[in-house]
Amino acid sequence: MLDRAVAAVQADKAKALATFNQGEGEFLDRDLYPFCFDANDGTFVAVGPNAKQLLGADVRVLKDPTGKMYGAELYSAAQGLRGAIVEVNYMFTRPGGDKALFPKVTFVSQAADLGCGVGYYK
Repeated sequence: MLDRAVAAVQADKAKALATFNQGEGEFLDRDLYPFCFDANDGTFVAVGPNAKQLLGADVRVLKDPTGKMYGAELYSAAQGLRGAIVEVNYMFTRPGGDKALFPKVTFVSQAADLGCGVGYYK
Protein backbone atom coordinates (compact mmCIF):
# COMPACT_ATOMS: atom_id res chain seq x y z
CA MET A 1 0.00 0.00 0.00
CA LEU A 2 2.88 2.40 0.72
CA ASP A 3 4.25 1.98 -2.80
CA ARG A 4 0.80 2.76 -4.24
CA ALA A 5 0.44 5.80 -1.96
CA VAL A 6 3.84 7.19 -2.97
CA ALA A 7 3.02 6.66 -6.66
CA ALA A 8 -0.34 8.40 -6.20
CA VAL A 9 1.31 11.41 -4.52
CA GLN A 10 3.89 11.66 -7.28
CA ALA A 11 1.19 11.45 -9.98
CA ASP A 12 -1.26 13.96 -8.46
CA LYS A 13 -0.49 15.15 -4.94
CA ALA A 14 -3.78 17.02 -4.30
CA LYS A 15 -5.93 14.14 -5.53
CA ALA A 16 -3.92 11.58 -3.55
CA LEU A 17 -4.18 13.53 -0.29
CA ALA A 18 -7.92 14.01 -0.75
CA THR A 19 -8.33 10.28 -1.37
CA PHE A 20 -6.24 9.37 1.70
CA ASN A 21 -8.29 11.73 3.87
CA GLN A 22 -11.55 10.23 2.60
CA GLY A 23 -10.28 6.76 3.56
CA GLU A 24 -11.77 5.04 0.55
CA GLY A 25 -10.99 2.55 -2.18
CA GLU A 26 -7.59 1.03 -2.57
CA PHE A 27 -6.21 3.20 0.23
CA LEU A 28 -8.23 1.63 3.02
CA ASP A 29 -7.98 -2.03 4.00
CA ARG A 30 -9.44 -2.68 7.46
CA ASP A 31 -7.06 -0.76 9.77
CA LEU A 32 -4.45 -0.15 7.05
CA TYR A 33 -4.34 3.29 5.47
CA PRO A 34 -1.69 5.76 4.31
CA PHE A 35 -0.87 9.01 6.07
CA CYS A 36 1.33 11.89 4.96
CA PHE A 37 3.01 14.85 6.60
CA ASP A 38 4.98 17.81 5.32
CA ALA A 39 8.64 16.76 5.26
CA ASN A 40 9.70 20.32 6.12
CA ASP A 41 7.59 21.21 9.15
CA GLY A 42 6.12 17.82 10.13
CA THR A 43 2.46 18.88 9.79
CA PHE A 44 0.04 16.06 9.00
CA VAL A 45 -1.74 16.74 5.70
CA ALA A 46 -3.45 13.36 5.25
CA VAL A 47 -4.55 10.70 7.71
CA GLY A 48 -6.85 7.72 7.63
CA PRO A 49 -10.32 7.40 9.09
CA ASN A 50 -9.10 6.49 12.60
CA ALA A 51 -6.82 9.49 13.06
CA LYS A 52 -8.67 12.61 11.85
CA GLN A 53 -7.67 14.43 15.05
CA LEU A 54 -4.06 14.46 13.78
CA LEU A 55 -4.69 16.67 10.73
CA GLY A 56 -2.59 19.80 11.20
CA ALA A 57 -0.67 18.33 14.15
CA ASP A 58 3.12 17.95 14.17
CA VAL A 59 4.25 14.35 13.61
CA ARG A 60 7.49 15.00 15.53
CA VAL A 61 5.73 15.22 18.91
CA LEU A 62 3.98 11.84 18.75
CA LYS A 63 4.92 9.36 21.43
CA ASP A 64 3.56 5.95 22.25
CA PRO A 65 2.05 5.03 25.65
CA THR A 66 5.46 3.75 26.80
CA GLY A 67 7.02 7.17 26.15
CA LYS A 68 8.87 6.33 22.93
CA MET A 69 9.02 9.38 20.64
CA TYR A 70 8.17 7.49 17.47
CA GLY A 71 6.98 10.64 15.69
CA ALA A 72 10.54 11.96 15.55
CA GLU A 73 11.56 8.67 13.91
CA LEU A 74 8.78 8.98 11.34
CA TYR A 75 9.90 12.53 10.56
CA SER A 76 13.57 11.51 10.28
CA ALA A 77 12.64 8.71 7.89
CA ALA A 78 11.14 11.29 5.52
CA GLN A 79 14.46 13.12 5.43
CA GLY A 80 16.22 10.15 3.84
CA LEU A 81 16.91 9.26 0.27
CA ARG A 82 13.96 9.32 -2.11
CA GLY A 83 12.71 5.78 -2.67
CA ALA A 84 14.08 4.42 0.60
CA ILE A 85 11.65 2.78 3.00
CA VAL A 86 12.33 3.01 6.73
CA GLU A 87 10.70 0.83 9.39
CA VAL A 88 9.62 2.43 12.68
CA ASN A 89 8.50 0.20 15.59
CA TYR A 90 6.45 1.29 18.59
CA MET A 91 3.55 0.23 20.82
CA PHE A 92 -0.03 1.37 20.28
CA THR A 93 -3.66 0.56 21.05
CA ARG A 94 -5.82 -0.92 18.31
CA PRO A 95 -8.86 0.98 17.03
CA GLY A 96 -12.10 0.03 18.70
CA GLY A 97 -11.64 0.92 22.35
CA ASP A 98 -9.36 -1.89 23.56
CA LYS A 99 -6.73 -0.24 25.79
CA ALA A 100 -4.19 -3.08 25.50
CA LEU A 101 -0.89 -2.18 23.82
CA PHE A 102 0.26 -4.02 20.73
CA PRO A 103 3.49 -3.79 18.71
CA LYS A 104 3.00 -1.63 15.64
CA VAL A 105 5.26 -1.24 12.62
CA THR A 106 5.07 1.72 10.27
CA PHE A 107 6.89 1.91 6.96
CA VAL A 108 7.76 5.47 5.88
CA SER A 109 9.07 6.85 2.61
CA GLN A 110 9.58 10.22 1.00
CA ALA A 111 7.07 11.25 -1.67
CA ALA A 112 7.63 14.65 -3.29
CA ASP A 113 7.86 17.09 -0.34
CA LEU A 114 6.02 14.72 1.99
CA GLY A 115 6.74 11.85 4.28
CA CYS A 116 4.15 9.11 3.80
CA GLY A 117 3.62 5.97 5.78
CA VAL A 118 1.48 2.91 6.35
CA GLY A 119 1.43 1.08 9.67
CA TYR A 120 0.18 -2.31 10.79
CA TYR A 121 -0.20 -4.18 14.05
CA LYS A 122 1.93 -7.26 14.56
